[in-house]
Amino acid sequence: MENLSTDKLNQYLGNLMDWAVVFVPKLILAALVLFIGFWIARRVGKLLKGGIAKANVSNEVNTFLGSIIDIVLKLAVILVAASIVGFEVSSLLGLIAAVGFAVGMALQGFLGNFASGITIVFLKPYKVGDWVAMGEKFGKVEAIEIFNTTIITPNDKTLIIPNGKVTDDTITNYSTKGRIRLELQVTMPYAEEYDKVENLIREALSTVPGIIRDPEPLVGIESYDSHNIVVAVRPYIDPESYWQVTYAAYAAIKNSFSKNGVKVAYSEGVELGPIGG
Repeated sequence: MENLSTDKLNQYLGNLMDWAVVFVPKLILAALVLFIGFWIARRVGKLLKGGIAKANVSNEVNTFLGSIIDIVLKLAVILVAASIVGFEVSSLLGLIAAVGFAVGMALQGFLGNFASGITIVFLKPYKVGDWVAMGEKFGKVEAIEIFNTTIITPNDKTLIIPNGKVTDDTITNYSTKGRIRLELQVTMPYAEEYDKVENLIREALSTVPGIIRDPEPLVGIESYDSHNIVVAVRPYIDPESYWQVTYAAYAAIKNSFSKNGVKVAYSEGVELGPIGG
C-alpha cells in the first residue's frame, strides 16, 4: 500500500517535471516577447506618431490615430506571446470577435459616440479653441475626445457633451467667421418715439469696446408687449468678450436712456411717465 502511494507520487512528480520541461521555457519566452514587444511597440508608436505630426495633421487626429496604433501594436504582441505558449491564434481571434460583439451590443451608445468621435476628428466641423453652439449649448471647445466633446461656457461652466448628441444636432461654429452676434433685448414705452430710442441705442453701442463696427449692429422692433415695446439689439462681437460686451452694452443703453429721459413700464402695470401714442 505504501509502495503504491509512493509510485503515484513519483508519477505525479514525473508528470509535473515533464510539463515544466515543456511549458516553462515557453512561458519564459512568452514573457520575454511581451516585455520586448511592448517596448518595441512603444518605440514604433512614437515613430509613427512623429510621422503623422510631421504630415501637418491636427492634434485631434494625431491623438486619435496614436491611440489606435498603440492598441493594435500591443494586441499583436499579445497574440504572438499567446501563440508561443500554445494557444491557437485563430481561436483567440474568434473569442475576441465574440466578446467584442457582446460588448458592442451592451454598449451601443458608447460605440455610437465612438463613431461620432471619428466623424468629428476627420470632418472637422470644429476644432479646439472654436466657439460653437451645439443645440442650445454655447461655449468654447476645450477638448475633443473619442467619446465626448468638452466645452467651456462664457460663465465658466464645463459641459461634457456625448459626441453622438453633437453629430445628431445642429452645430454652429462662430469661429469660422471670427465673430458672433449678441442677441440683446431692450424695452421702450409706447409713449416714446422709436426713432429717438433707436438713435440712442446706436450711440450707446458706439461707446462700448469690443463691438464690431462693420457690419454695424442691427436694431429693430421685435414685438409689442402689454406694457412696452421690445427692441432687438444685435451687435457683432469677438466671442472671447461675450459677457464683458453684454454687460457693457446693457449698461451703456441704460445710462443713455436715463440721461435722455426715456422711461420704461413695469410688468405689474404701474406706468412710469405719460401714456401717449
